[in-house]
Amino acid sequence: MENVTVKINGLEVSAPAGSTILEAARLAGVEIPTLCYLKEINEIGACRMCIVEVKGARGLVASCVYPVSDGMEVWTNTPKIIESRKKTLQLLLSNHDRKCLSCVRSGNCELQKLCKELGVEDEDYYDGERTPSEIDDSAAHMIRDNSKCILCRRCSAVCEKVQGIGVIGPNKRGFATFIGSAFDMGLGETSCVSCGQCIAVCPTGALSEKDCTDDVLAAIADPSKHVIVQTAPSVRAALGEEFGYPIGTNVEGKMVAALRRIGFDKVFDTDFAADLTIMEEAHEFLERVKNGGVLPLITSCSPGWIKYCEHYFPDMTENLSSCKSPQQMFGAIAKSYYAEKAGIDAKDIVSVSVMPCTAKKFEIGRDDQAANGVPDVDYAMTTRELARLIRKCGLKFNLLPDEEFDAPLGLSTGAATIFGATGGVMEAALRTAVETLTGEELESVDFKEVRGTAGIKEATYHVAGMDVNVAVASGLGNARELLNRVKSGEANYHFIEIMGCPGGCVNGGGQPQQPGYVRNTTDIRALRAKVLYDDDAADKIRKSHENPAIKELYATYLGEPGSEKAHHLLHTTYVKRKING
Repeated sequence: MENVTVKINGLEVSAPAGSTILEAARLAGVEIPTLCYLKEINEIGACRMCIVEVKGARGLVASCVYPVSDGMEVWTNTPKIIESRKKTLQLLLSNHDRKCLSCVRSGNCELQKLCKELGVEDEDYYDGERTPSEIDDSAAHMIRDNSKCILCRRCSAVCEKVQGIGVIGPNKRGFATFIGSAFDMGLGETSCVSCGQCIAVCPTGALSEKDCTDDVLAAIADPSKHVIVQTAPSVRAALGEEFGYPIGTNVEGKMVAALRRIGFDKVFDTDFAADLTIMEEAHEFLERVKNGGVLPLITSCSPGWIKYCEHYFPDMTENLSSCKSPQQMFGAIAKSYYAEKAGIDAKDIVSVSVMPCTAKKFEIGRDDQAANGVPDVDYAMTTRELARLIRKCGLKFNLLPDEEFDAPLGLSTGAATIFGATGGVMEAALRTAVETLTGEELESVDFKEVRGTAGIKEATYHVAGMDVNVAVASGLGNARELLNRVKSGEANYHFIEIMGCPGGCVNGGGQPQQPGYVRNTTDIRALRAKVLYDDDAADKIRKSHENPAIKELYATYLGEPGSEKAHHLLHTTYVKRKING
């Protein structure tokens, strides 16, 4: 691509033709502030924080949408620009609930950060009419408070353009504009799938997950309860960001140490249940192939994807694997197998999960998720909630020693670890399915064709005399595209993995929130996923069916994959839902 030369604050910079001023400025080491901008998602120039001066232009221009041209001269930090940005912030604050101390985003709020950097004082705003604080807590997973909304439209853009759902958007006009659902429905009444991607991109505290940390602490303080915790694979790849570690740091050992010091009776690993999921899912896939079952089989680990399928592709719910997600499988085993081994009444076990996913909060309340007469999982926390809990308990995370998970539900394989990255479930299943079909040991367990952050990936593997066509999609917009290909007959697959969040669980709606400039310039998904693939490569056991704890579970309790007992504990059912909103 041809380059052009522009001057940014007097410094000559060579930038690709067609670049925006915002992009060219970064090449000069200048980060122009933004609030509404998300690369390729929300490029609308609405917030006016990114305004700059351009020689010859009439007035200030929005750098996020203004293209560069050869010889252009740009200034990004003149007194006029800084004063304009301050005025913009003052106007935003004039219609903003400024109770920062009680806000979940205090200290990690993009609006708050810009006010501090530009010297906007506590009382430095315009007084007048304000949007009332009306709380929408109708959804199982989140709370919406429009009195903290700055109308950046990031949430509605990611909901519509990335996830292909569009259940939220701007209502009314002018000062009365607010972000909401059609006909003022509560979010819980719509076809929202609880993915939480809107929360992940919100720059303020307008959107947040429902926090259950106080309930968890109350359970821990109850001497009659045995409180256990499980952590999903991608939590260890992101939690460190909350405590100043670089993106892509594995903090598994410190995470385990923190959970013990919080007071959990046992600290287990969802990876154990991921291995268990592969045993059941691989068995189900082979049974469908051999007996003419419904194909393609589609994975069922992502509750956001499951609810999306129930709403938008109800005719394909028969294609879904009947396997519960690893979170729910773990809970079912904890309150049956583990309870019996430990001699504890299942009713006295409080099962807590730490997940990268806000949809897990919806999942724990689904029907058919209480295999032993009690809920499989009692509380589902996000990675962010765990970070808040660690701080609330006064733990110095960075100074904690590295500790290991408890046995037996803390033992797992490399195959389980990669569940957190898009393509990971597929690769883990292939490792077991191929060896089961061929009866031979794989020379290499790496199925690299299904790796990477591409939205849709396809591969064909020749196994035991047959071609097995597989596909992987992450992000619900990509899922829609893939399934439409299947329905039209354009594509023919045997096995499909779908994750609700782009990039998989490493980019889940419950993961640490990164500001817009980081999201726009850093491949967060790839860095977090690398943690999991490195962990897998270093593991001595990389196939789910070789996990000794899983072998013992089947030998002494479940019998074999797909057995009646396994089906009762580890499998579930789905419903066909309507589209609302």
